[in-house]
Amino acid sequence: MRTQVGIVGAGPAGLLLSHLLHLRGIDSVVLESRSRRYVEQRVRAGVLEQGTVDVLDEAGVGERMRAEGLPHHGIELRYGGGGHRVPFERLVPGRAITVYGQQEVVKDLIARRLADGGTILFDVPDVALHSLEKDPYITFSGERLDCDVIAGCDGFHGVSRPSIPEGVLTVFQREYPFAWLGILAEVPPSAEELIYAHSDRGFALHSMRSPEISRFYLQVPPETSLDDWPDERIWAELRARLETVPGFTLAEGPIISRDVSAMRSFVAEPMRYGALYLAGDAAHIVPPTGAKGLNLAVADVRLLTAALAEFYATGSTALLDAYSGSCLKRVWRAQHFSWWMTTLLHTFDDDPYGRRLQLSHLDYVTSSEAAATTLAENYVGLPFDFGARP
Repeated sequence: MRTQVGIVGAGPAGLLLSHLLHLRGIDSVVLESRSRRYVEQRVRAGVLEQGTVDVLDEAGVGERMRAEGLPHHGIELRYGGGGHRVPFERLVPGRAITVYGQQEVVKDLIARRLADGGTILFDVPDVALHSLEKDPYITFSGERLDCDVIAGCDGFHGVSRPSIPEGVLTVFQREYPFAWLGILAEVPPSAEELIYAHSDRGFALHSMRSPEISRFYLQVPPETSLDDWPDERIWAELRARLETVPGFTLAEGPIISRDVSAMRSFVAEPMRYGALYLAGDAAHIVPPTGAKGLNLAVADVRLLTAALAEFYATGSTALLDAYSGSCLKRVWRAQHFSWWMTTLLHTFDDDPYGRRLQLSHLDYVTSSEAAATTLAENYVGLPFDFGARP
């Protein structure tokens, strides 16, 4: 087999890249080790930045997102017995977020790629990358795929990043001393917007996926086992952390899924080696507090698409050569914002000094127009030209 761009991974990064390349007349083949059912049902992020929404719309895959997604024009910071709304419509006019599950984005992209005649191979075993410095190719299940370029979009645990020779990458990482216990519940949301709650018991997040499905997160120890968290305990802890303002009652319902996610920050530099270009979680991980993971992947593949389009149209490698540096400017901004949100809202054991600093900073964010604007513009997503030199 031969194609122009071999894409490893059928998550949002790989699928969107394949679709954007198709719109530019560039062929690709997507290889995915998991089944189609698995990638379409994998529960992940659900907050789309304004720029991500615009990219999906402009690419012609935003129709269902617009019909079923939930636009939000603010979030609530809840602490100290009070709730404080951060109003996006006033602080960053014209920009908002849309709540729409990552698995729904994946479904939309798969359907569109297959309708357009694109090639997505699921359940592909033994994927390996070869000859990355010149004439790259991918082997899998006894087959060989020759290509001009390989896009590694296969996530943190994929094969793409480990295929880069030792000593090439510089890795920056931080492990947080807690995890998130997340649930999906068949119950209408108890609030119209997301609630980020800080308390002495730990962080909690009230989110949603639809008018009928709510998403919740609890800060828990990193070694937490789901066996220790029956439904009754989960709801009791959510009530204790969220029902801290007068008049708020948490609606409860059947829990349909649950998971525990480690909290880490990770960046591998550079995001390119030879003909291999990393995108999304293959190159960087952020704690989910700032809702940046999926959105960073979209920003990566948007840049990679433009670079490949220039290369195939003119032969110039200027944008390809600049790809890693351009991506990393946004990656590190998102890293800082995600770290800031995480350290602002979570409880760190045996640190009373740190807790007083958190409360002081929360007071500042909720009383200062400048501080609230900084949160808002980062949360809804900085413009795609952020960091660009004149």
